[in-house]
Amino acid sequence: MRTILPGLAAVFLATAALAADPTPAFQAATPVWPEGREKEMNLFVAFRATVTPPAAGPVVLRATGSTLYRVLVNGAFAGHGPARAGHGFYRVDELDLRPHLKAGANEVVVEVAGYNASSYYLLDQPSFLQAEIVAGGRVLAATGAEGFAASIRRDRVQKVQRYSFQRPFTEVWRLPGPPAEAAKCAAFPAVPLAPRRVPVPEYGIVRPLAHTASGTVAVGEMPKKPWKDRSLTNVGPDLGGFPEAELEIIPTLELQTVKNASSRPATAAETFTLGGNAFRTVDFGTNLSGFVGARITAREKTRLYFTFDEILADDGDVNFRRLGCANAILYEVEPGTYEVESFEPYTLRYLKLIVLQGGCDVANVYLRELVNPHASRATFAASDARYNRIFEAARQTFQQNATDVFMDCPSRERAGWLCDSFFTARVALDLCGDTSVEKAFLENFQRASSFGPLPDGMLPMCYPSDHQNGNFIPNWAMWFVVELEEYAARSGDHELVEALGPRVMKLLDYFKRFENSDGLLEKLEKWVFVEWSAANKFVQDVNYPSSMLYAGMLDAAARLYGRQELTAKAVRIRETIRKQSFDGEFFVDNAVRKDGKLEVTRNRTEVCQYFAFFFGVATPETHPKLWATLATDFGPQRKETKAHPEIHPANAFIGNQLRFELLSRDGRSRQILDEAIGYWLYMADRTGTLWEHDAPQASCNHGFASHAAHVLLRDVLGLRRVDPVGRRLEVCFADVTLESCKGSVPTAGGPIALEWRKAGDKLLYKLAAPADWKVEIANRSGLKLEAER
Repeated sequence: MRTILPGLAAVFLATAALAADPTPAFQAATPVWPEGREKEMNLFVAFRATVTPPAAGPVVLRATGSTLYRVLVNGAFAGHGPARAGHGFYRVDELDLRPHLKAGANEVVVEVAGYNASSYYLLDQPSFLQAEIVAGGRVLAATGAEGFAASIRRDRVQKVQRYSFQRPFTEVWRLPGPPAEAAKCAAFPAVPLAPRRVPVPEYGIVRPLAHTASGTVAVGEMPKKPWKDRSLTNVGPDLGGFPEAELEIIPTLELQTVKNASSRPATAAETFTLGGNAFRTVDFGTNLSGFVGARITAREKTRLYFTFDEILADDGDVNFRRLGCANAILYEVEPGTYEVESFEPYTLRYLKLIVLQGGCDVANVYLRELVNPHASRATFAASDARYNRIFEAARQTFQQNATDVFMDCPSRERAGWLCDSFFTARVALDLCGDTSVEKAFLENFQRASSFGPLPDGMLPMCYPSDHQNGNFIPNWAMWFVVELEEYAARSGDHELVEALGPRVMKLLDYFKRFENSDGLLEKLEKWVFVEWSAANKFVQDVNYPSSMLYAGMLDAAARLYGRQELTAKAVRIRETIRKQSFDGEFFVDNAVRKDGKLEVTRNRTEVCQYFAFFFGVATPETHPKLWATLATDFGPQRKETKAHPEIHPANAFIGNQLRFELLSRDGRSRQILDEAIGYWLYMADRTGTLWEHDAPQASCNHGFASHAAHVLLRDVLGLRRVDPVGRRLEVCFADVTLESCKGSVPTAGGPIALEWRKAGDKLLYKLAAPADWKVEIANRSGLKLEAER
């Protein structure tokens, strides 16, 4: 069951953001933090104000800060922020508190977690809050002025392990906990500010659809070699956190001593009782992201774990460490009743509650979603319901991974990864009808004051993030430029594109030092990444897919910035690759330098072939035999046919996505329809989301995979090209096996809606588009086309 809290999606005054969005100005607030503690790790501070609002009109909370905050009004959730920004500036939220206020005095609390730890998710920078409450132009409370009182919270344990290598700290709560410590705050100099740009997330409440199991657990000995993630063992100068010896408790070790002793099917109940060493597992029905909550009534001192995952293990249990994360929240509570909700968002379908000491009643288990509110603007409905399930899984995947930046996954990392973003950005325009999240994502790269220890010119592989070890993916910086060209076309935001010009030129200068005498990239440094497959083993010395991508980047930069010499350079690179890499059957992945000479290997991967066609090294016309082989012998069925065993198979990220692009270019919509079932349906049916790999060994909710929605709208429904800048629509009716299909996408001028159905030898269709759009229609269905009124 899913409900949307009234008003929450509308109370933020920040809009989806155009280029001219003004930065909200503070009237009185200044940045503050408990004196001398702005660099302390994992400090949890509450800023409390009591305000009496006027009888009418908006009451606005304007806020920014570091690292994260949660807003409570009279004890109830009212918001989460801020939207992430790059180094050197901060995004400002504006929240209308009016829907949450009562007559008379109201308590507004802004809880702030100051992490001060490097991660792929949040920046390691000094903690602060800058906030004010304003009504009718009058400041009711402001940090650094009057109205907010700060206290250091002791109910959230400070010295805990990291959640993962990519995210900072886990949550261990002791309730009611020691009394909060009143704090004297110091004011800090003004910080550069920017508008939020992105829409406020939707905070719908979702409750479990089923209770899958209950039973007892037994606590045994620690394994001789317990699992310890690198986030626990590698803490040091390059990975912020508390050393293992300083941790007050280590849930990932304790939970390895806990095993199920008995288990039986469970009946759903609003309230259930857990005694000592008892557990219950609930199923939310779909893999979701957000804040996990419940009401706990403890009869005695109780230790209650919430553990969770996206799937159930083969034994039907929740494996809290499958993803390499600490998927566990610990509550240590004294007798009493507590309304608990996680401060951090997590991703799960299954939640397992385990009592290791004491006993309690648990009621009102829920997940408060943290998702993009505009993802429901587009529609898709085919006569075969399987494709509708794929589309909804793609939508679900997108909305969880596109809140303020384009993330790889909402679980393990919550990081704004390049390359993933190339695919997710296309879906954003389809589902939301705007480029607000992409603008904020790219602007973070443009406005950043520094990228830390990265080489001059190189871009972070994910951002905002800190890479204290200097690691990066050179390939992802190239994908940045390829995406930027598409962003320019779908947004018309020439101002940001021009502002990014110096970054792009410095990036080109960086790659020049790796060009060999043939003009190809050789011995690229750090993490050279092609895709999650054997292709990542063949990246030195000359990796041909990397040089194929390099040619694509050069072409994109040439078109963006009028650098025609880059086009000529890309032509030469492609010709050299054809001469060196193509062995008469397939393109080879790499060449190694021996005794000063390059020797082409026999390493050949499926994804290398896709790179060749995607980036114009090959076409169906120049390499017809290879294209015919790829189109007919490869695909999801290859796992069974074992065709071409000498060619290492591609994976979901990113080879299979590139395959769909090539099939689309060749007009193979019927084949796309068939392969969508083989590549995506089993994911949609198991988790309701789409995955990082073609098997569930990693994230089962990966932003790039939402590109399935783009494929279905483009190649099945027939919205071949939607150009909001030129106000131009290209429709292509394809030869597919469906009997009917309908769908719509949003635009600033109104929705574009298309519907078609087969009737004998005719294809009947209805099309609605904004009046000032130019529409072009192509018919490749093999049927007579006829418009219906």
